[in-house]
Amino acid sequence: MKINKINKKINSIKKKESKFPNNEIEYVLDVLDTENKKKAYVYELEKKISKLFNVKYAIACNSGTSGLHACVAALNLKHNDEVIVPSLAVVMDAYAVIHCGAKPVFADVDTNSMLVTAETIKRKITKKTKAIILVSLQGLPVDIDPIIKIAKKNKIKIIEDNAQEFFGKYKNKVSGVAGDMSIWSFENKKHLSGATEGGIITTNNKNYAKKLRKFCGIGYINLKSDSNINPLPLSKIQDPNYLRFDFIGLNYRMPEIVGAVCLGQLENFRKIVSRRIKVANIFNKEIKKCEWLIPQKANHSYKHTYYSFAVRYLGKEKLGRSWKQFYNDYTTMGGDGFYAGCYPIYKEPSILNYFKRKKYKQVFCKNAEMVQQQIIQFKTNYRNLEDAKKNANILSKLIIKYNNSYNEK
Repeated sequence: MKINKINKKINSIKKKESKFPNNEIEYVLDVLDTENKKKAYVYELEKKISKLFNVKYAIACNSGTSGLHACVAALNLKHNDEVIVPSLAVVMDAYAVIHCGAKPVFADVDTNSMLVTAETIKRKITKKTKAIILVSLQGLPVDIDPIIKIAKKNKIKIIEDNAQEFFGKYKNKVSGVAGDMSIWSFENKKHLSGATEGGIITTNNKNYAKKLRKFCGIGYINLKSDSNINPLPLSKIQDPNYLRFDFIGLNYRMPEIVGAVCLGQLENFRKIVSRRIKVANIFNKEIKKCEWLIPQKANHSYKHTYYSFAVRYLGKEKLGRSWKQFYNDYTTMGGDGFYAGCYPIYKEPSILNYFKRKKYKQVFCKNAEMVQQQIIQFKTNYRNLEDAKKNANILSKLIIKYNNSYNEK
């Protein structure tokens, strides 16, 4: 009876439209079969990511957030050193800075791309600025070349947060690896899923790689820059005089079972990313002639990988219909709903309280506060394109309804 239930569950997971139809389940079972395990999955994942992005070092970790923390920690920042962070992103970018004793400084965004630019960053640079965290929000790569010029001139390090982007393109090159260190997230809703959490860091700097691996690996003495597998003979480990740790780190290691799922996902990543782009194109087609739904876009050459299909809703200004009215009408007509943009980081209660304790000045980023109230994020992780088309068709009908209602006034 149990065998039948297990087989039924496996068949369900392996369905074409499942989230994990590739080798994920075989790899997970292999991890559980400890006596006959065939692969070191985290090690294999690191090797494949390193090759895919053409970087020297890849360090797996248990989340994108822990990866950010490790990257900032690798810079050895002093108290009140400043790190520039996008005002419109997720709060974890600021948390990583705060946990390392540094100060997050918030840069405004461009209204079209919803991303920081060289100009918005330049305004925030001081003598205390030591690093910049760039976020490819919703899957759109940041226009990084002019930012790198500014960073080099001012001896500032760049950390790229690619949690919402995977294998996009920037000026015909793979995006996300131009900075000093880069992170990706494998949280369950991201392009590649670890089924729960997961993350990975890349760098071409050997010194950073060693620090990153030790920080994520509790500071084990035998960890090096290029591998999480450095076995020692039992005779040495079992010696009462064996010293285990030479670096103060945290347990941010990726579990082997998460590595197994991520490796299975990575083997099919082009199809996964392509499907998200197809879904975004389905929605984009329906808003082509709509003057009050403006898609996220940038002036630089890029390939957007669409963590979500993000648009600015201008219906309040142009039609007199609020964001919430539009949401309610969309869901009433059968739409799946959509997400709002995250509040500007500096307006989150945790950051407000932190700034108050530190007696920092109040922050205001005009564009970020305006755009955040307008953002609509349509999901792109449909595994059945017919579901995406159904929702896009509902959106199309709602656009027509709103336009007709406005024209009748």
